[in-house]
Amino acid sequence: MGVVQALQHLQPDLVIDYLADTALYPYGEQRDEPLIARIVHLLKTAHRRLRPDIVVIACNTASTIALPALRAALPIPIIGCVPPIRWAGRVSKTRTIGLLSTTATARRPYVHQLHADFAPDCKLIVHGARRLADLAEQAFLGKKLPAEALKAEVDALLNQPGGEQIDTIGLGCTHYTFLLPELELYAKPGITWLDPAPAVARHALTILETAPWQDRLEHQAATLYLTAAPQGGEDFSHAIKRLQFGKWDIFEDRFECI
Repeated sequence: MGVVQALQHLQPDLVIDYLADTALYPYGEQRDEPLIARIVHLLKTAHRRLRPDIVVIACNTASTIALPALRAALPIPIIGCVPPIRWAGRVSKTRTIGLLSTTATARRPYVHQLHADFAPDCKLIVHGARRLADLAEQAFLGKKLPAEALKAEVDALLNQPGGEQIDTIGLGCTHYTFLLPELELYAKPGITWLDPAPAVARHALTILETAPWQDRLEHQAATLYLTAAPQGGEDFSHAIKRLQFGKWDIFEDRFECI
């Protein structure tokens, strides 16, 4: 949702169809191969039904494992969202950078390849914070967050060997956008925090300017699709209204859950 929020801030009249695979949350706990097959199936179905001009994969896990398969399967631009290690390497003064991510992103070779390719002169310290995604969901719903849980995750990054030298921390999960104000409170002063959502949104809008337009469907209202009913009741309804979604619908994918 962080990328949706950034897109709406930059271009309020943009029509966004958002598909959240809530039946399989969190993606980081799934095996790669069946997850890739599911992601490709869902987005091929969504492309056929909704005819988008571009697709933004606003999930680090999905991007790091499925971008090549999606780009081979769909005839439109596919934009991914990956941990901001290259960005961190450009701005760090101490040459020690931190990454808060899901446990799945933290263990994937893709992260280490980003480090080797784009910030080899930096020390990279990663914390796979499983609880932060759940806390971000609570923040999205407007819930009060437990300070001790947030502080524990920040401390788990900064207290690793060499962590005292970290001057730049990247958010390696798109959910963490909604936690950024709180995360900043529990870190030492002077740290630069990097949220990739606005950069992904800007890139998506640049690509959209040159993308060939698809055949338009009759509906032009932004629609939120879920693969399973949401948690949160009225809190969820209020939260999606803040992102200009008046309602949600179940996306029937007819794909066997993995």
